Order: sequence, then C-alpha cells, then structure tokens
Amino acid sequence: MDALPAFLLTALVIELTPGPNMAYLALISAVEGRRAGLAATAGVALGLALIGIGAALGLAALIAASPLTFAVLRWAGALYLLWLAYEAWQGTGEVSPGRTAPTHAAADHFRRGLVVNLLNPKAGLFYIAILPGFVDPEQAVAAQTAILTGAYVALATAIHLTIVALAGTLRPWLTEEARQRTARRIFATLLVAVAAWFLYSTRLA
Repeated sequence: MDALPAFLLTALVIELTPGPNMAYLALISAVEGRRAGLAATAGVALGLALIGIGAALGLAALIAASPLTFAVLRWAGALYLLWLAYEAWQGTGEVSPGRTAPTHAAADHFRRGLVVNLLNPKAGLFYIAILPGFVDPEQAVAAQTAILTGAYVALATAIHLTIVALAGTLRPWLTEEARQRTARRIFATLLVAVAAWFLYSTRLA
C-alpha cells in the first residue's frame, strides 16, 4: 500500500499518453455518442482486467519473451482497427437509434472495446514492465498484484470516462445526416492513422 500513490502517479502519466484505447473511445463517442463510448469503455475496462489476470498468471511474460506471439497480437490489433475503419467508411456499422436496437448497439461497442484492448500488446507489457517494480517480493505478491491491477483499471476507466464525456459533446452537432457521413469518413481516416501509429509505436527495436 505504501507504493500505491507512486504507482498511480506512474499509471496516470502513462494513461495520459495517447494510445489506441484513448483514440478509439474519443472517436467513437464523438461520432456515435456517449452511449456507444460508455459501452466501449466497459469493454476496455474488462480487457484491462483480463490482461492483468493473465499477467499474474505469467501469460504477459510469455508474450514478451516470444517475438512471434507479440508480432501476431500487434498485427491483429492493427488489422482490427483497419476493419473498424472500413465499417465506418462504408456505414455498415450504423448504430443510430432509428436503424438498430440500442441493446445491440451497446453490446457491439462493448465487444469492440474489449477486442481492441485485448489485441493491444502494450497493455500486457505495462503489467510486466511497470507493475512488478511496485511489488514487494517479501510480502503477498498475489494480493499486491490484485490491488495494483484493480487500482490501474479504476484509474484508466476514470480517464476513459472523461474522454467519452468530453468527446460526446460533439454528438448533437453530428445528428444531421450529411455531417454524420462526413464524420464517419473522418473517423475512418483517423482509425487508419491510429493503426499506423500503433504499428510504429509497438515495433521491436
């Protein structure tokens, strides 16, 4: 517990650095609205928790030690972002209230947020490169890991909710069909840029 404040400060700095989660949540909230952003945020939060559990079980260390596994996750994440960009450009993922059931839309955005995060190897690397430095090996390691993981997920989710709330303020302006179509095209282009940045930032030296 003594290390918790320093850990949260470190996690805050890392989370405020733009990444796939932040970019996706901001874009989806601006184009689809806060409801979509909140559903995606819940998916991202679950993904962070699952990766934390996996890290505790040693799966993240396995990924870090295997360049092939890391590369597969890296490319899968980028390709998934490109697929979302294609859907946005084509309009095949339409989720406006008049064209699809809200529960289906929420479930869909939850799934997408979950997948985007699970396919982000940088999230796993946080748990093996940063979190262990705040664990006292002479104390209960599992309990410490659980506390730090929960604190990290809570902090990240709070930041993501803030992003959703701010980006969602643009939604009323985008209700007009022509503006929404333009916004979707911009959304798709930005997702392609995020995918390219993701591949660049996760390249192995």
